[in-house]
Amino acid sequence: MEPDQVKQLIAAGLPDCEITVTGDGSHFDATVIGEVFAGLSLVKKQQLVYATVNDRITSGELHALTIKTFTPEEWEKASKLRVS
Repeated sequence: MEPDQVKQLIAAGLPDCEITVTGDGSHFDATVIGEVFAGLSLVKKQQLVYATVNDRITSGELHALTIKTFTPEEWEKASKLRVS
């Protein structure tokens, strides 16, 4: 898989989010920013993202995905602190 393919899968399931994906072949890092995460625990946020790619993980096509999730407000604070 390519980073753009992973991004497209996440975007299909979470259409109103800003998504950045980097990686190589089977190991990827995704940063997902959206209002959809407001009020959710870290685990619930990650579950939302994993649900968009779960079939690719199950098939082995996508081996590893590291996820960072933020609401727009959290992202703004993290960006100011240079944490992402």
